[in-house]
Amino acid sequence: MIAGSAAATITGVSAGGAHAAVPTSPGVTYTNTIAEQRADPHIFKHTDGFYYFTATVPAYDRIVLRRAATIQGLSSATETTIWTKHAGGAMGAHIWAPEIHFIDGKWYVYFAAGDADDIWHIRPYVLECAAANPITGTWTEKGRIALPLDTFSLDATTFAVNGTRYLAWAQNDPAVGRGTNIYLAQMSSPWTITGNPVMMSRPTAAWETAGGETVNEGPAVIQRGGKVFLTFSASATDANYCMGMLTASSSADLLSASSWTKSAGPVFASNAATSQYGPGHNQFTVSEDGKSDILVYHDRSYKDISGSPLNDPNRRTRVQKLYWKADGTPDFGIPVADGLTPIRLSSYNFPDRFVRHWEYRARIEANVAPIADSQFRVVTGLAGTGTVSLESAIFPGYFLRHKNNEVWVDKNDGTALFAGDASFIARAGLADSAGVSYESFNLPGCYIRHYNYLLYVQAVSTTTAQSDATFFTQ
Repeated sequence: MIAGSAAATITGVSAGGAHAAVPTSPGVTYTNTIAEQRADPHIFKHTDGFYYFTATVPAYDRIVLRRAATIQGLSSATETTIWTKHAGGAMGAHIWAPEIHFIDGKWYVYFAAGDADDIWHIRPYVLECAAANPITGTWTEKGRIALPLDTFSLDATTFAVNGTRYLAWAQNDPAVGRGTNIYLAQMSSPWTITGNPVMMSRPTAAWETAGGETVNEGPAVIQRGGKVFLTFSASATDANYCMGMLTASSSADLLSASSWTKSAGPVFASNAATSQYGPGHNQFTVSEDGKSDILVYHDRSYKDISGSPLNDPNRRTRVQKLYWKADGTPDFGIPVADGLTPIRLSSYNFPDRFVRHWEYRARIEANVAPIADSQFRVVTGLAGTGTVSLESAIFPGYFLRHKNNEVWVDKNDGTALFAGDASFIARAGLADSAGVSYESFNLPGCYIRHYNYLLYVQAVSTTTAQSDATFFTQ
C-alpha cells in the first residue's frame, strides 16, 4: 500500500483532496544560548508586545531586567539593574531567582535574599512598580512574604487558576527533614498569602536526591486542557539537577496534596549527546505569534565542576519549544544542543505522523517516543549555500541522507558524497505551499517522500506522490 493513498480516510473527503490543515502550532526556532551566566531565568511576554527577562547574576547582588520585541532579541538587549542588595541587614546577600509578573495593572518581582550578616537566612521578598515600563519605572519594596514557618525559603512563583491566585515556593521544614519541599498557598494580595500552606512535594526518590542533596525547588506552572502542570527542579545543582512535574485537574482542590500526581521520574534531564548538563529552574513563555509554548531554563555545557556548584558562574539561559503529547501532557524532550533549536516535520497527508528515525532508518510515525527521535535542526546544507541539511537533535553530527534512494540517519563522514546525499533544497510544499518539500541536491527532481511509511528520495509525478513529499514544520 502506498501510504499517501490512504489519506482519504483521515478527513473523509475524496482521494487526492484529503490533507492536514496547517498546524495550529507551526515550527519556531531560536539560537541558544540566550544569555550567558544567567541562571534561574524568567521570561514574561506582556500585552505591550515586549518580552521581559530577568535572572540570577553570578555576583548574587542585584536584580537585572531586559526587554525586547522577540525572545532572540533578549540576547543583545540592554540590561538594566532595577534593584541592588542592601548594604546591611535583610536583603543584603544571595539575591536569587527573580521573577517578573504583571498583576492587576502593576509589575511585581519575586526574589529570594539572605541577610548581610547571615547569608543563608534566605527568605522570599517582593518589589512593586506601577509604571508602564518596568525598566524605567520606580520599584518599591513590598517586603518579605510572611510565611507561617520562618525557615530557609526561596523560589517563589505566582499563578492563577479559575480566578484564584496562588503562591508556590520551596522551603525547608526541620520537622520533615533536611532539604527543601514544594509548598502552595492561596494569596490575598501579590505579596501576602492567606490560609495554611500545603506541602505538595517532598524529595524522596533517587532522582530527587542525587548528588547528596534533598531538593525540590524552582516551581513553575503551565496550564492546558483543564490541567495544571507544576514543574520543579530536583537534586544537586550540578549535572544531577533535573526537572520533575506535578499534575492536577484545574477543577480540583489545588490546596489538597492528594489532587496532585508526581511524575515517576524526571521529565527533563542532562544529556551527554547534546552536551547539556543540569537543566532546570525553568519557567514558561510563548512564541512571538502566541501559537507555541516555550520552555525557558538554565543548564551548563559541561559535566564536571570544580568546587561548589553555587560558585560556578556558567549556568546560562536557554529556550526551546515545548511539545504536547496526544494525551494532553507536556513533552519536554531533551535539552537540545547549542545553536539552532530543532523542528518536527509532520506528514501532509498523515497529520498525526512525524518524520523520525528508527534504528537509523527514516520513516513517519505517530506518538514518537522519545520525541527527540523526530526532531531535526535545519542547518546550512553540507553541500553549501542554497541547500539545507537536516541534523538529528538526539544524535548531533548525524543527518538525514539518501543512499540507494532510501533515507537514513547517518554520521557525517566528511566526504563530498555524504555532503551531497545529505543536502536538500527546501521548496514550497508540492501539495500545499504552506508546507515544505525537500528536493535532493544531487538527484534533481527527486524529493523526500514517504511510501509504506518509510522515507525515500524519488521523483514525484503523481498527486499522491506530491502529497507524500509535503510536510509541515512544527
